[in-house]
Amino acid sequence: MPHLLWNLKPAAPLDFLNGVNGFSPLVKQLLYNRSLNDLSSIETFIGPGESYSHDPYLMGDMEKAVSRIYRALLSGEKIAVYGDFDADGITGTVLLIQALKKLGASAFPYIPHRLNEGHGINKAALNELKESGASLIITTDCGVTGTAEARLAGRKGMDLIITDHHDPLGELPDCEAVINPKRSDSAYPFKELAGVGVSYKLVQALYQSVGRAEEAREFLDLVAIGTVADMMPLIDENRYLVKEGLKVINSDPRLGIRMMMDFAGVSSGKVTAEDISWALAPRLNAAGRLEHALGGYNLLVTEEWKEAYRLAAKLEEQNTERQKMTLKACSHAREQIPGDEPGNLIIAHADEYPAGIIGLVAGRLSGEYYRPAVVIKTGQKVCQGSCRSIAEFDIINAINNLSLYLNRYGGHPQAAGFSIKSSNLSPFLKELSQMVDLHLEGTELKPTLDIDAEIKLDALGGNTYQDMSVLAPFGRGNPLPVLMTRSVEVVNCRQMGNNGKHLRLKLKHGGALWEAVAFGQGDSLNDIKTRMDIVYNLEQDEWMNEVRLRLKLLDMKPSAGSG
Repeated sequence: MPHLLWNLKPAAPLDFLNGVNGFSPLVKQLLYNRSLNDLSSIETFIGPGESYSHDPYLMGDMEKAVSRIYRALLSGEKIAVYGDFDADGITGTVLLIQALKKLGASAFPYIPHRLNEGHGINKAALNELKESGASLIITTDCGVTGTAEARLAGRKGMDLIITDHHDPLGELPDCEAVINPKRSDSAYPFKELAGVGVSYKLVQALYQSVGRAEEAREFLDLVAIGTVADMMPLIDENRYLVKEGLKVINSDPRLGIRMMMDFAGVSSGKVTAEDISWALAPRLNAAGRLEHALGGYNLLVTEEWKEAYRLAAKLEEQNTERQKMTLKACSHAREQIPGDEPGNLIIAHADEYPAGIIGLVAGRLSGEYYRPAVVIKTGQKVCQGSCRSIAEFDIINAINNLSLYLNRYGGHPQAAGFSIKSSNLSPFLKELSQMVDLHLEGTELKPTLDIDAEIKLDALGGNTYQDMSVLAPFGRGNPLPVLMTRSVEVVNCRQMGNNGKHLRLKLKHGGALWEAVAFGQGDSLNDIKTRMDIVYNLEQDEWMNEVRLRLKLLDMKPSAGSG
């Protein structure tokens, strides 16, 4: 059973509860917990409108980028769109290619091979693009740290426009334009766009300049998928983009998305941000993790039913294989971690780790042990590493301070990747471990479970689920509502799933009887007492065309005095 610190958020003050009308007391508490303290901010949050779509020309170099692209359109130049190999990069590549072609461009995609080329622009790719006749390269979700590569592109006579959302280094690449809201000189009011979101702002600017602004909205399905897949906070402009993108997906999904939904068992017209996160994004990512991300790209652009089915079926196979490989690697990694004293930094490495899944393994280890984790695929000459971190430690800042050891690196405060010479690995890990120890000294490394409200189970009926849904889409920055109920009677509890990995429970409280599931908590069966305090999400379970509510248990512990 997870060992979490429960943090019940303070009750909303009476003046707030009495001053906000049109919502149930529970929803008012949820709004208050999200720092929505007045009617104006609440109205904007519930129905984010165009005001949340900020002016793309507030981003540095936007005018230069638009001008250069239209020069390419007028002269018939070949444009290469260079995208990353994850779902964010794939959707950004599709968006730019389709948007440019709709304006009459001669454009083609280039997505590097994760295993052979790694993240970002590389010399071999530039040589290939030059041979293909490209005179303009536009990146998506990569490039902002590629100063040497930008110089090389220039020497080869190719102009470069970078659209990226990763943290820039001290020096921006010397190229035609660098579009990134995180530039130190950026006037753009929202910094947390996904890579596909930044590319969308370029498309917005392009389409606005020719009086076709509304047409850019047809690509919002791609923005929604890439934003959620890259775990960007669903606040401000991201919330607006994802909400509008979900409308596109639910009203008229492109063929490739519809085919992924069919394989994943996602109901048409009911797709949520959680469905993207747990069903669509992993499948789209699977291609790049195991083979080449062009499989995901091709699925999103195809208009042929048979081709869409073939590509979606291939992604399904790859995703299943990815799951098996991740489980095996996680098991091996745990064997390298001291059971009693894991230390402040989790490190696991092996020659046999597939490079495409080391980030997933690092994420699981970081979550299980609540510590920064580094997982490395070792090699004779070069090693590839992936890092995941916790709120208390900025991993990309630490890696940046150790960049002299690295061949390439990039990422965010809680997720990063790097390539390193094998001879540099040991001193790099030693210094990184020392940095982690120093920074986390005296810190209690225990995850906190923030709880929105304490409630009785018999108060959850009626329209509670629909009432809470006005806060959707849910995700990072706007999490699913977390509720707590004390002293719940456990009527029945049994294991379910492969090897009894999960629990299914029947719970009673205040005359109300509820079905509940506890995923990944099957080994806690013997810890279940007659009465338990539970923390959970309220969710809809659809089975055999029947939709009903159930509790998704996040944590539980014996109630005081239970036996």
